[in-house]
Amino acid sequence: MGVPSNITDNPLSVSWHDSAWIPILNTANVMDYFSERSNPFFDRTCNNEIVKMQRLNPDQLQNMVGLEYVLLHVQEPILYVIRKQHRHSHQQVTPLADYYIIAGVVYQAPDLASVLNSRLLSTVHHLQSAFEESSGFSRYHPSKGYSWDFKSQRGNTEKPKLKEEKPREEPSSLFQRQRVDMLLGELIKKFPLPMPPQAKTISVPIKTESENGTSENKEIKTEKHEKIKPPPEKKPRIT
Repeated sequence: MGVPSNITDNPLSVSWHDSAWIPILNTANVMDYFSERSNPFFDRTCNNEIVKMQRLNPDQLQNMVGLEYVLLHVQEPILYVIRKQHRHSHQQVTPLADYYIIAGVVYQAPDLASVLNSRLLSTVHHLQSAFEESSGFSRYHPSKGYSWDFKSQRGNTEKPKLKEEKPREEPSSLFQRQRVDMLLGELIKKFPLPMPPQAKTISVPIKTESENGTSENKEIKTEKHEKIKPPPEKKPRIT
């Protein structure tokens, strides 16, 4: 149980309750619970307090003029709605505020202006968040201009996949291909590739024996690979 000191500044952010009353709260005693002195929502100058002090019948409120509190709606055992109103006559009243009691906790119901203001602020906040998120997908390239890229941030919202998708590479331009070919040609001229070894045929004499027991000389040709050294590099002339 507590009494906030700044209820007049923003009553919509204030709540009040008394733990001793909550287990026994019902329709018959909810108005007595609301009229507790520690309740900051209850005005002591109301007609309810006058009827209570003079021990009059609560029905006498309809014959009085001024501020009063009435039980507007009941949904036992969880919800009670109490209205604050100004009575002008027996049949004419002006509603001032509504209070609802949920599970023994008293709150002030927001008025229509507060509800509209809250909804507008919430709408503006979500629109601002949407614009900021959409601007994060925009890309700019000097040759292409502005474009949208939704694939780079798709992994933040989708479920993780077993195999990661590689980003698609953009095709090269004609200028890039010609430039690469020219650089490769200059590198080949400066650092030539080693020549493959050339094969050389060599005859090797071998003695063999015939069926008659005589020896014969035969030549077998084999290939011998020799490495050809690359031409010596020319040293730059110092001038």
